[in-house]
Amino acid sequence: MKLAAIDIGSNAVRCQISSVLHHQERNIFKRVEYLRYPIKFGEDVFTTGIISTEKEVRFTKFLHALKLLMEVHDVSHYMICATSAMRQAQNAPEIIQRVNKQLGMKINVIDGQTEAELINKVIHNLLDDKNYLHIDVGGGSTEFNVYIDHEKVASQSFEMGSIRYQVGSKNDEIWMAMKEWVKENARKCHVSRAIGTGGNINKIYEMAGKMAGKPIFRKQIEEIVNQLESLTMEEKLSVLLLNPDRADVIVPAARIYLSAMKWARIESMMVPTVGLKDGILQALYEKHYTKSEPINADFENK
Repeated sequence: MKLAAIDIGSNAVRCQISSVLHHQERNIFKRVEYLRYPIKFGEDVFTTGIISTEKEVRFTKFLHALKLLMEVHDVSHYMICATSAMRQAQNAPEIIQRVNKQLGMKINVIDGQTEAELINKVIHNLLDDKNYLHIDVGGGSTEFNVYIDHEKVASQSFEMGSIRYQVGSKNDEIWMAMKEWVKENARKCHVSRAIGTGGNINKIYEMAGKMAGKPIFRKQIEEIVNQLESLTMEEKLSVLLLNPDRADVIVPAARIYLSAMKWARIESMMVPTVGLKDGILQALYEKHYTKSEPINADFENK
């Protein structure tokens, strides 16, 4: 059995195709294919309010390629979720309609709360008995969750992400609301450690040379940010071998992670390298192969 998750973010479109394996009453999603295309919808939407025609054309071609790839792999079910940039784009409904007409693929635009709930499906199984602040920084939004004894007790989404920060759309009112929410919930729930998800914190974790399962410390993140800020864009690409779409947003994203850790008075962070796509796969499995209710009964798949 194979399932596919397509995550249309503000910085990139990601597709993961996984086989579902069963072992000792556990379900394991084994990655078969993973593709990431840096479409950067957020660059358009957070400055002009719309997705450009050029990017729509490239986006439709990429989805067509993914459709063919899923057919080759004989994928049983798939789900497409779009987040912050698509939520805000004024022409998103027309683009979604055209994609559906041309390719027969339905795009689900999900709100921040649903995005957080999908990620929660894979995060809560990775936690121990510490109290955690989960920070997920995307291109257009940041989701926070607080966990006590494996259970989520608070959650909030803010329209503030790495691309918004980078292009100068850092809204002071939203920034202050984020700060107050994190400080209040961290204090009330006595959080002692952060857990970070998102492509940028994964890359920082890799740059720090951390072994899987080991925490990264705030000081280490700050050191990497200082290193990155001392380099030109050319050096980031040629010396550190960062992809162009990563090189220009990794520092803004890191600033959000660091700020949240500082507000919560947290010194260390776990980075399990999971995200929305993994939550989508879990939701698909629950919808089609278990009696569990999916998060959103309106999700349509193949």
